[in-house]
Amino acid sequence: MGARDLLLEIGTEEIPSRFIPPTLSELAAIAEEELRSERLVFENTQTLGTPRRIVLITRSLEEKQQDKSDEFKGPAWASAFDPSGNPTKAARGFAKSKGVDVDSLEKRDFGGQEFAVAVKREEGRPSSAILPAVLEKVMKRLSFPKSMYWDRTFHRFARPVRWLLALYGDELLKVDFGLVSSDRFTRGHRFMGVRKIEVSKVGEYLEKLYDNFVIADPQKRREKMLAGIASIEKEMGGKAVLDADLVEENLYLVEYPVPFYGSFDQTFLQIPEEVLVTTMKNHQRYFPVRDGSGNLKPCFIGVSNNRAANMSVVREGNERVLRARLSDASFFWEEDQKVPLSARVDSLKKIVHHEKLGTVYEKVSQVRELCGALCRMMDLAAEETEMVDRAAFLAKADSVTDMVYEFPELRGVMGREYAARDGENPRVALALFEQYLPSSSGDRVPSDIIGAILGICDRVDTITGGFKAGLQPTGSQDQYGIRRASRTLNEILWGMDLDVDIDLLVKTSSLSHRLSDDQKGAASGFILQRLHNQLREKGFSHELTTLAVSAVGSRPNQALKLLEAFQEVQGTDWFAGLVTSAVRVRNILQKTDHSARTLDASLFTEAAERELYEAVELLSPQVDKAVSAWDWNGLTLVLSKLEPYISAFFDKVLVMDNDERIRNNRIALLERCDGLFKTSGDLGLLKA
Repeated sequence: MGARDLLLEIGTEEIPSRFIPPTLSELAAIAEEELRSERLVFENTQTLGTPRRIVLITRSLEEKQQDKSDEFKGPAWASAFDPSGNPTKAARGFAKSKGVDVDSLEKRDFGGQEFAVAVKREEGRPSSAILPAVLEKVMKRLSFPKSMYWDRTFHRFARPVRWLLALYGDELLKVDFGLVSSDRFTRGHRFMGVRKIEVSKVGEYLEKLYDNFVIADPQKRREKMLAGIASIEKEMGGKAVLDADLVEENLYLVEYPVPFYGSFDQTFLQIPEEVLVTTMKNHQRYFPVRDGSGNLKPCFIGVSNNRAANMSVVREGNERVLRARLSDASFFWEEDQKVPLSARVDSLKKIVHHEKLGTVYEKVSQVRELCGALCRMMDLAAEETEMVDRAAFLAKADSVTDMVYEFPELRGVMGREYAARDGENPRVALALFEQYLPSSSGDRVPSDIIGAILGICDRVDTITGGFKAGLQPTGSQDQYGIRRASRTLNEILWGMDLDVDIDLLVKTSSLSHRLSDDQKGAASGFILQRLHNQLREKGFSHELTTLAVSAVGSRPNQALKLLEAFQEVQGTDWFAGLVTSAVRVRNILQKTDHSARTLDASLFTEAAERELYEAVELLSPQVDKAVSAWDWNGLTLVLSKLEPYISAFFDKVLVMDNDERIRNNRIALLERCDGLFKTSGDLGLLKA
């Protein structure tokens, strides 16, 4: 049976660059699923994409479906056929229900008894007869963050579909999507290529596109783009800042990358660097350039989708656009400094933070109050407490500056810059920027405690406020950023090694927001669940993470340290023995009634139970001391001393003695052990 390559090209209007990478991954997964569901055998699947085309190439797809054979067990053979071998009514009814001839029923042995079996065979159909329906189903299943209708058939796609190319080897497949039907033609580059290109077989597709200035393979397009940038870097004597996200965005903005460079007036370097970088990257998709010392140079590298006859025209046009934007930024920079940040705070009363939560000024006041509470919890020095309060007061003042209004992504950055020029304490100015760190998972955390405290309290206020307003996250939605706030809250605590009781902070914030007990409980529960998920992402087992969260979940930093300490000893024999004993204790106690029992040392009859009792009495204060001091390594050392005694107890002592007094006394001893285990986290949660 032969095999051929399959090609599907979906030609469209320009698709937003951020849509394309996830679409290519989804296309591969859906296509493989649909092909396999039709019993079509192939070697591998490749997806390619540019702004104007989404491409599927499936290599070595067999020309015929695999044959199918289904077996159905029917009545006992003795009931299906009489002694003369003639089919009975039962056999005829069974065969008819399965769509087979009664004479084709086969005798099979099942557990020593013979049954009639219907075997239904289906010969595989030619792949070319199946593929059109498969490809149409694949296209309809693709999803996008935003999709649109463009004709009366109401098919949806990221952008209008303008052409379809569908080939199986050299055979044209008739595929329809909306009012568009497939043919043998693709299209070259919008400006540099031929509008209509005939493709006679799959093998020539990529080459014909390349001849018409389309590099469909993203990896090859990336290589060409980066090689062009490297060549320009040598010419400029600088190094482009190749932010990974910006590289990806440029990659899917073009079909044929043509890097170019431009420059801007050196006087613009007087503006804060972040303003220049943001303007170049976020608004123009340019790569900033630095010199050998790491300083920003007055130039940039862009990527064009058109190799013009005179690239100086492209360069000058881009320079003109950037100059206008930088001129605006320079104007905002000068104008904003005429009003100090402290004088802008009152303006926050006019800005609605959320219709259910009041103004930005009210949020600032709540965060400021919470910061004071956290400073007291941490016993922060008076001088630093004053800095935190000042930073909380100024925290959102830059949001009413012209610069942040025009460039919202510069919030915090401009607060830092304007505060420094207003003569604010340098640590206060830095805190206005660091309150937003980390902005995402894996981002850097604050470098100073002032910004860290402000960031912690701002996030807790966001979480409690969100639950007050009914904005808690769902499976796919997090409109108020509560999930992100919870995640980055833990990253601050871990990254800066801060021991903060988050539950106590939530209670304080809940009073400010006037949360009900149910709302407060829901907010605390959400934070605990996020902590559990993040600890699991660090590689800790579900059971060990559950233990740590149940023991010290309100203190995320301590939960992490407890896990690290337990993970160090998890492979040791004594820890395995202790866990086994803890699970046995838990199981025994679950099967006994919960009546009050008194432990009486005079009722001990075995040396092992007396020794366990003495060990528990000796080690319990040490466990309490280690837990109260958050000394988790000390705790594991104490527990290692307990293990031989409790293991010996289970080896030598029968808990369920016939004498009720002795039995209850031994259960009371196990209750004492269980209480000790739960002081350090419920070891009974772990797998023995």
